[in-house]
Amino acid sequence: MVIRYQAELTILGSSLSSGHVSLTLMTDPALRQEGDTPSNSDPVPASRRSFLGRSLLTASGLFAATCPTRAVSFYSGSAKLDTGDLPSEWVRRQGAELHAYARYLSALRLRHISIQQVISAHARRKGSVWNSLPPREDWRRMSQTLRVADEISVRVGTSVKTVTSAYRNASYNARCPGAKPNSYHKRNFALDLKFHASTYAVARAARSIREEGKFRGGVGRYTGFTHVDTRGYNADW
Repeated sequence: MVIRYQAELTILGSSLSSGHVSLTLMTDPALRQEGDTPSNSDPVPASRRSFLGRSLLTASGLFAATCPTRAVSFYSGSAKLDTGDLPSEWVRRQGAELHAYARYLSALRLRHISIQQVISAHARRKGSVWNSLPPREDWRRMSQTLRVADEISVRVGTSVKTVTSAYRNASYNARCPGAKPNSYHKRNFALDLKFHASTYAVARAARSIREEGKFRGGVGRYTGFTHVDTRGYNADW
């Protein structure tokens, strides 16, 4: 079954080196699930072929090739980041890490969330305290959450409107009203998202994806946004 749809595989694994991206076809263990038959509860009816064409996630998690693992290297191209739309002081504070993180996000090949949206969520200040990009060693923690958000877009039939919050450093998190000291935003597992859809529809789609075994994490519905994280165990509010 997998071989029939080889042309539709998404390149998953990635690593950055000297402005190039080295990619490997593999299964993301965190999202792997047995079986490859789409759930009949999918709120967006689609044929198997069209669904695979639109989605980064399938009923077996991130799609994987059955052929031997092989590396493919190519130039990553533009990270599509406009620093002119970001606070200049914040840009200066991030240094070279800003464009490095943009290239990392570009390599994830997200379809319904822009790099600008993700980066802008970090470029915030509370009083004199600036937020920042996550430490490099924590970058990979966000990749699964972003892919889940991309899949939510497919399910609700609209792109992400705004990423209201992503990673929050400890000092900035302490200034955010209502933020918990042990927030998963501090560990780079969490996103607060606004879609061109109701929070009810977004939370329902997120929980449907989770019920299909594609991630384990929290889904929280608020008045103006929806929280999604990939903490490793399920939680709802």
